[in-house]
Amino acid sequence: MKKNIALLLLGIFSSAAFGQQDGYWDKERATTKEVIVSARDRIVIKTDDFPVGTTELIYRITLLDDNQQLASSLVSVLKAIPDPTGISQGSAGAVFLLSKVSGDDKSKYAVFSASDLATAYQKSGKTYDACFVQDEAISKDANRLSIDKSTCIKTNTTNLWFGFESKNWIMKQKIILEVVPWVDRKLARGWSTENRKYIINQCKTSAVARNMPNSDDFCICLQQKIQKEYTYQEFQKLLPIEQAKVYKDFGASCVTETTVAKGVTTDMRTLAAKAVLKSDFATAIKQYASLVSKSQASALDYNGLGYSYLMTKQYGKAIKVLKEGESKDNAELLIQLNLAHAYLLNGDYRSAKAIYKEYQNQNVTANLSWTQKIKEDFSVFTKAGLPTKDFDRILKMTD
Repeated sequence: MKKNIALLLLGIFSSAAFGQQDGYWDKERATTKEVIVSARDRIVIKTDDFPVGTTELIYRITLLDDNQQLASSLVSVLKAIPDPTGISQGSAGAVFLLSKVSGDDKSKYAVFSASDLATAYQKSGKTYDACFVQDEAISKDANRLSIDKSTCIKTNTTNLWFGFESKNWIMKQKIILEVVPWVDRKLARGWSTENRKYIINQCKTSAVARNMPNSDDFCICLQQKIQKEYTYQEFQKLLPIEQAKVYKDFGASCVTETTVAKGVTTDMRTLAAKAVLKSDFATAIKQYASLVSKSQASALDYNGLGYSYLMTKQYGKAIKVLKEGESKDNAELLIQLNLAHAYLLNGDYRSAKAIYKEYQNQNVTANLSWTQKIKEDFSVFTKAGLPTKDFDRILKMTD
């Protein structure tokens, strides 16, 4: 028999050695409580608070006679088992975890996930609200409850309640309850799904994110940077002004990162183009100007900004940004044309005329001539109420 048990224990150690070391038994926050149960009585024992990141636990229940003492604590037993996989290998784990001693008394017990359910059990003895029930009276027991196999353990579980019912009708009972939580190292940082969603949702309300048609990549980048730098508990303890600075600093970093920056600039460019089509030039100016300020604007972005300034009668600004766009690509005829428009509308007929004449025999796009584009633009300008006194002179010159 001893040989068989030794082989079983060897199986535990072998499987444990190959187990993934992604957590630890939190022996510092283990629960060890010794209580006396009066004859025919029911009691409830609340565990100590579980640490953040608890995904499973081991508990041991031992009923002792008055003068008996445990041979070894559950914490000392678990020192030999580095991870829960060594416990879940069939009967070996149960044999190893059970106390070497117990008394003659026996008790039924149930485990509850909420205080009110445990209180109701203590009054009525009914266990239908329990997440685990031991209906057979025992003198000792050991079990493992895990987040993936038991309703007792959830992501945010902080306590459990153990209810005991004495089966001794005459004498009191001494019960020892030991509970040791297993902490997932990653979850111990507090970044549950709900907490990650909280940061992402906060990000989506920021000014930068609101200006993006699709801010998902940006906000995920921001959340990951915060998660790497802080535990959730540390981040929550920051003052609001400190949190705002974290959002700002990490947000700026995410905007400049290659993959995110590409998506952000594409989104801003798309939003600006749609705003121009809707004649929402204030929004278009905001988007294009943001691209320019971040040094992420293309020549066509400068053209879009210059055109938006034209349509809002900000001719000086239009000339300035169109000249900047010209320095990025002096062969882009849309920039040249809008620059001519800006000079004309700003009262500089001579500068405008020189540009109109220089490119009058070219196309601005594959299928649109310079002259036809002038006519289309003048029509739009007229409807928008821009100055028209020199339009006819330019049209006659370029026909």
